[in-house]
Amino acid sequence: MCGIVGYIGNDSAKEVLMNGLERLEYRGYDSAGIFLLNRDGEGSQLFKEQGRIADLEKKVSDAQTTNMGIGHTRWATHGVPSAENAHPHQSNSGRFTLVHNGVIENYDSLKQHYLTDYQLHSETDTEVVVNVIEYFALTEQLDAKSAFKKALTVIEGSYAFGLIDNEEPGKLFAAKNKSPLLIGHGEDFNTIVSDAMASIDLTDQYIEIHDGELVTLTDDAVTIETADGDVLTREPYTASLDANELDKGTYPFYMLKEIDEQPAAMRRIVQTYQNDAGELTIDEDIVNAMLASDRIYIIGAGTSMHAGLVGSQLIEQLNGIPVEVHVASEFAYNMPILTEKPFFIFLSQSGETADSRQVLVQLNQLGYDALTITNVKGSTLSREAKYTLLLHVGPEIAVASTKAYTGQIAVMAILADAVRQAQGKAAPFDMGQELSLIANAMETIIDGKDHIHEIATDLFTDKRHAFYIGRGMDYYVSSEAALKLKEISYIQTEGFAGGELKHGTISLVEDGTPVIAFITQQNTAAHTRGNLEETRSRGAQTAVITTEALARETDQIVLPTVNELLTPLVSVVPAQLLAYYASLDRGLDVDKPRNLAKAVTVE
Repeated sequence: MCGIVGYIGNDSAKEVLMNGLERLEYRGYDSAGIFLLNRDGEGSQLFKEQGRIADLEKKVSDAQTTNMGIGHTRWATHGVPSAENAHPHQSNSGRFTLVHNGVIENYDSLKQHYLTDYQLHSETDTEVVVNVIEYFALTEQLDAKSAFKKALTVIEGSYAFGLIDNEEPGKLFAAKNKSPLLIGHGEDFNTIVSDAMASIDLTDQYIEIHDGELVTLTDDAVTIETADGDVLTREPYTASLDANELDKGTYPFYMLKEIDEQPAAMRRIVQTYQNDAGELTIDEDIVNAMLASDRIYIIGAGTSMHAGLVGSQLIEQLNGIPVEVHVASEFAYNMPILTEKPFFIFLSQSGETADSRQVLVQLNQLGYDALTITNVKGSTLSREAKYTLLLHVGPEIAVASTKAYTGQIAVMAILADAVRQAQGKAAPFDMGQELSLIANAMETIIDGKDHIHEIATDLFTDKRHAFYIGRGMDYYVSSEAALKLKEISYIQTEGFAGGELKHGTISLVEDGTPVIAFITQQNTAAHTRGNLEETRSRGAQTAVITTEALARETDQIVLPTVNELLTPLVSVVPAQLLAYYASLDRGLDVDKPRNLAKAVTVE
């Protein structure tokens, strides 16, 4: 959700910015732009365009070579998608140029208080901010850093800013609050990026920027200051990203590549969490913190929340510890009555989810311990939680999450098993061996993707509505399967508990409505089949995803049998493929669906 790239150095800023913005396309955006300048103050150029990076590329093809600049991909919050609302934004005089991720909550009052004599050309909160900076610079005769700093004291909301002042060329300013922003550090250059992916081809050395800090970059220096003006020293860390992993290779879309990577990801997770004796292990401090709690609260959003539903069952059934799962955006502003000794688990692929971070900030203030399970080392949720477990599934670029979902479930399975072992409870099965079998089962399903494509074409061609149903674990997977289908094919899809259809929703089933049932749990298989028959008798076009142990001759997708507690890791894979092919058949951009963003960094 929105992306920032800034560069100051000796190479072509245009090339660095455009390459960086291309790497940030996965975050979701509707317009883009860059501002170019030389460190001597010459060569000022602004380019903005609605649409894709490829559209912007046409406009900047003849741009003069410069050695500094800032770029941005915008996901609309204030104002419609348009070139006028695209970033970067400039102050009235053209002196200041700003890019911004986040939402300024008091932008309207800022406009009324400071900018009554200013003419604004966009609908954005960002243009308000850049003119407030200019206002302070002019009315109080402040240099760029001082005017920027003064503006930060009156701004309310979330932000990551990159600022250039034409009167102080050779400097790039940055600041953040709640929204992610990093410094990429090189020998004769520096960058600011909202995601290390943007400049990983240039450097693997990154410096964190904390909330409330103001940064000044030159080509050979980094200065970080607190709000009080104290200069800080912070060592860079090495980003564990491989630039080659960001390439689609021979795949038409990242989503298909990431679906295919899931078996290898399962094996990597097992290997990572094994000790020298081949036993699965988790940090003892995390295990002890969970054992000391009287209830575990799992917090997530979207796909991560769906993974949390599965994880709650793993923890409860293996350990007898009660677990609640909450939507982050609701928990933040409607916190339930907590038990005396709660423990919190945050699930986030990016580790930057704004809704989840808002919850974590509140819990830290209350003094509660939390664990973040994320795919990104050094992310905000990882830094601010007491404990972290990494997914180790590799970069996930497609907006629709696939391998991060299965990775979250696998890590929670290992965590649940470690807590079980610490309690001295007998193992119902060998978790490491079962996850290895699941990797093999995933490969079997993926090898049959052509058959799944045929089913997707038969089910979803020319359809506007669909349902997934299941019970227990299958209901949780139905929710995730429905999300996958609706977000990339635009087919309005709902995941329902099988028994709930007859309490109202079955009225929406008509001739030809696709209804897909997950049937992987022995104790609910007959009931779910009965629910599916209820929809078939009303004209639904039905399909079944089931295991070999529960299959009937007419079932469309039959999965290798694995332990029932872990079937979501297997049953979700055909649902991911069904969504992929439904989108592909409609000629849509599978990786970048409309209106969506990969990392949701605003509340």
